[in-house]
Amino acid sequence: MTDATSASWPPESSSSGAARVVTLTDLLRVPMHRLRLVLAVALVGLLAALGYVLLVPAAVTASAVVAVRPVVTDAFTPSGAGADRAVNMNVESGLATGTEVVQRLADAVGGDPRDIRNALEVEVPTGGQILRFTYQTHDAQRAVQGANLAARAYLDVRRAMYEQQRAEMLRSYDTSVAKVVAQQTAVQKRASSAKGTAAGDAALAELSGINNQLTQLNAARTEIAAVDVNPGWVTQTAERALVNSAGHRPLYLVAGLLGGALIGVVLAYAWESADRRVRSVTDGRDATGLPLLGTVRRPPLRGSPRAVDADIRYVAMAVAERVRQPARVALVTSREDATALTAGLAVALAADGREVFVADDSGRVERLRAAVLADRGRLPVDPSRPLVPKPRPAGTPAAGGAPAEAPAARRPSPHPPGSRPSTDPDATLTLPRVSSARTDNGRPTSADEVTVGVGSVRFGTWRQGADHGLVLFNAPPAESDERGVAVARQGSAVVVIERDRTRQSDLRRLVERLRAAGVTPLGFVLTRNGRA
Repeated sequence: MTDATSASWPPESSSSGAARVVTLTDLLRVPMHRLRLVLAVALVGLLAALGYVLLVPAAVTASAVVAVRPVVTDAFTPSGAGADRAVNMNVESGLATGTEVVQRLADAVGGDPRDIRNALEVEVPTGGQILRFTYQTHDAQRAVQGANLAARAYLDVRRAMYEQQRAEMLRSYDTSVAKVVAQQTAVQKRASSAKGTAAGDAALAELSGINNQLTQLNAARTEIAAVDVNPGWVTQTAERALVNSAGHRPLYLVAGLLGGALIGVVLAYAWESADRRVRSVTDGRDATGLPLLGTVRRPPLRGSPRAVDADIRYVAMAVAERVRQPARVALVTSREDATALTAGLAVALAADGREVFVADDSGRVERLRAAVLADRGRLPVDPSRPLVPKPRPAGTPAAGGAPAEAPAARRPSPHPPGSRPSTDPDATLTLPRVSSARTDNGRPTSADEVTVGVGSVRFGTWRQGADHGLVLFNAPPAESDERGVAVARQGSAVVVIERDRTRQSDLRRLVERLRAAGVTPLGFVLTRNGRA
């Protein structure tokens, strides 16, 4: 057995010392190869959003607008910069969503005050003394009722506060007026008793001041009693025709689809990090450290296998360049089945005139034979190859001459050889002639041999191929059977990598096993161009 001398085992690191640049295509390759997972999670998100839209009723929003006015003693005085003309809208917004308003609303419509507080929202437009009450719920009538009741409850609470303040001020004025009236009565009595004297004149002067003070108190009380304590008006009430749905329901479907797709992409990256597959030639070279013998693509259309056949022929040329007969080549994989590639290589090598023996110890001989016969039918016809003429049937005229005379018919023997046993021990035993099957090129073939071009392919077990010059061993997966590595020790090996299916961890383990067994592979072949 003589194989081509190969170089020493390459280092584990990549052949190029430069760091690999990750491009946008590399980032998109993972979601594309895990497209089924991304689509499944995106569909789940879409179904979740659709279920939410169909099962959860739409939220309805109703709005009521309140114009807030300042409470002043003289409403007809032109507005100025006085503090009594300004309204602190932040304070008013706090009162509108305060506990008292929420409690009144809860007593009116019924429900939990916490839910009502969450459903009620008060907006304050910038630069205006307006409060917009927004109430959101699943019932339109309830939303209208809640918005109007909230606006009225705010005005009632604010009016009650102003009325309480006015009542306190009037009570204070009434107390002051009562004291001044008591003083007035006492001074009038003293002035009447001391009439015409100096004491009487002093009492009259004091009585005049008390009368002026009483007049001022009465005037101030009158102004306070006349103050309009109305805190504002409802300028726009909530109506059934003005309610609108909160949010756009179709956007939930879009959000569910996009959210599911995003989660699917994240899961695809997580899955890819835990289960790395060989995606390209660079991944195979980095995982094995071996040279590339060729790539075998899967054509997009199953009816056009020409591209696959051409790729296999290129791989066959690369293998033939690296081995010399007698050669033993084992096609080893980690978990995959290399039957199709083994049959294709056998056909490509035999088409150039080699006698190829395909060995298999895993019960796949019939599959190999069927694959070889199928690949043989797709071999390209070489017009420069001479064709061997077929023998002319008996009775046909010879070219350029008279037809040959047919030989005289012989009468069959009444006792053909072997029909009656002879009693003579020295009699000659006549055996029937064994006719061997011949191909179109005149070469005899056996039952387990398939003619391919000017060569042939035979099938059998590894032991049956011991005397053949070129043996291709269809090795079983190395993760479950060690015979492929054992056979590779007697010759050479070709590592077969199936794109998008071969795990990098399994591939590294296979290469380590070959290295430990002392095998120097010829290289690796990258097959299949499909999805994971």
